[in-house]
Amino acid sequence: MTEGPSPAQVAVRAEQVAVGLRRYLPATPLQRFGAFSEELDAEVLVKCEHLQRTGSFKARGSMAKILTLTDEQRERGVVTASTGNHALGVGNALATLGGRGIVYLPENASPSKVAALRRFGLELRAEGTDSGVLEPLAREYAADHGLTYVSPYNDPDIIAGQGTVGVEILEQLAGEKLDAVVVAVGGGGLVSGVAAVLKKHRPNLKVYGASPARDAAMAASVEAGKIIQIEGGETLSDGTAGSVEPGSITFDLCRRLVDDWVLVSEDAIKDALRMVIDTEHQLIEGSAAMAVAAARVRSTELAGQRVAIVSCGGNISSSTLVAALA
Repeated sequence: MTEGPSPAQVAVRAEQVAVGLRRYLPATPLQRFGAFSEELDAEVLVKCEHLQRTGSFKARGSMAKILTLTDEQRERGVVTASTGNHALGVGNALATLGGRGIVYLPENASPSKVAALRRFGLELRAEGTDSGVLEPLAREYAADHGLTYVSPYNDPDIIAGQGTVGVEILEQLAGEKLDAVVVAVGGGGLVSGVAAVLKKHRPNLKVYGASPARDAAMAASVEAGKIIQIEGGETLSDGTAGSVEPGSITFDLCRRLVDDWVLVSEDAIKDALRMVIDTEHQLIEGSAAMAVAAARVRSTELAGQRVAIVSCGGNISSSTLVAALA
């Protein structure tokens, strides 16, 4: 495993990055979901990253990384691998700061996300159906052509950028208590950044890492004590799907920061998606609904507490939405 930053180092870097990101990305609301609060008998606050630019928290990490590059590096080009949201973040950063990008994405990527990537002018290369295949291909191409590889999660700058979600949560709490946070986990960049920041200031906070039962690579790796490859199934939580890159620095951070792993069924994800649409009239994607569903799974222990749920994105295609709601 590659040696990475400690949780304390992640938190400090995220707080530094947050200052620069404010120039380019808006803060998202921390909103009380009333009906869900009543259902759980808890105070539920949702960090609405589905309202972030590009429709996902991924805009943060991508911008944080691209900001570290020189004009020459951006113009020469960057390469990434993504199921969609990370690539949209890279596209937005390059459109804002200048530069060109190549994206390796799965052949079964959401058509709506692919269309959005094309609008950013990114060069798209569809290869296979698993990020465990895409990431090595993208890294190899970048190295062979002298380009910068921008990882979806396995990079201290990316993790720090995602950690600015935690910085904003603390600011929006304005000193009020927070007992727990629920975060969707794919490669682990978001939960690593958010948990590092929140636990620095609220050391007794409990961090729940949520993954779909059909594709929970990081949870399986933590349980095994090392990064392992699993055969993931198709899931509505496509934003968290795929393998964890061998040697990823997020593994140790997840192992140290996530207190409880919650595996969520597909039916539970669909039910949570319907509930948010019906009660809050907000559109979220499967990975965000999966985090909401995870809070339901842990409803007994969350009762009476103040809990934040990170709604990580809102990029869901009409066809996927129709199928989920049917």
